[in-house]
Amino acid sequence: MNFHRHWILVPALVVAVLFSVFGCATKSEKPAVVAPATNSIPASLPVQVPTNALPPVAVTPTVYVPDLSHSGELMPDNVLAWDAVLKSTNAAADQPQALFTFNLTNISPDKVAIVNVHPSCGCTTAQLPPMPWVLAPGMDGQISLTVNLAGKSGTLLKTVAVTSDKGTKMLSLQINILPPVIPTMTEEARARGLAMAKADRQAVFKNDCATCHVKPAEGKYGKALFDAACGICHEGEHRASMVPDLRTLKTPTNEQFWQVWITHGKPGSLMPAFAISEGGPLSDMQIASLAAYLNATIPSHVPPVGQ
Repeated sequence: MNFHRHWILVPALVVAVLFSVFGCATKSEKPAVVAPATNSIPASLPVQVPTNALPPVAVTPTVYVPDLSHSGELMPDNVLAWDAVLKSTNAAADQPQALFTFNLTNISPDKVAIVNVHPSCGCTTAQLPPMPWVLAPGMDGQISLTVNLAGKSGTLLKTVAVTSDKGTKMLSLQINILPPVIPTMTEEARARGLAMAKADRQAVFKNDCATCHVKPAEGKYGKALFDAACGICHEGEHRASMVPDLRTLKTPTNEQFWQVWITHGKPGSLMPAFAISEGGPLSDMQIASLAAYLNATIPSHVPPVGQ
């Protein structure tokens, strides 16, 4: 009797176990809600840009800053190559300017900055790019120079200092100013000129005569003026017999003596008056420079009594 009761209870236990297992499984089949990832942004929301973001940085090219600690030293030969460091030229007596061009190349592996080009005198000027003038390795350049020749004669020597951050280079200029070219005259023309001068001593400054006696004297002073305006007659190869040799005058001379003679000339002779105020071609400053030159180069000479 007891055995039969236990057999009846077995199916009930099986049903209870199955209900417990499958009942829990049924509850777990509900769809799970997945939380969105923390790093994802819904498409409907605007993108937020951080307010502390830095603006883009502009990149500027490197600026070459010359080191001038060696500018006072002599420039080594392996920095700049020159087509020449001394240039010479001939100039006509009435030529207003002499022109020079120096070509250079940076043969060093570094940049070279030319910071100054200084001529030895104010009559020489340089035409250059803005300073500092930076030459990259292998780069060519030119330095053009102009020398003012007004009032100058003979041989001129000029220097030009080219200063860079690699040292200083000296350039030299030589100008040979040629003596004025005096046109040759036939004996007939010479006789005609003398006749005109005897009739009017100021005739040498007029018409065709001005070519030899006025134009060469323009803008000149001192020795250059003497060679152009005085020496043509007083030291000429065909000096007329009535034109005196100034170095053998038999009268005392001084600066005032020369200035009076140049200004007013000598009436009744071939000596014209050179002052502009008296129809001549020379300014007061030119006459003063002539008188000073003659007084310095031709000493006063008074011969002994009886000579």
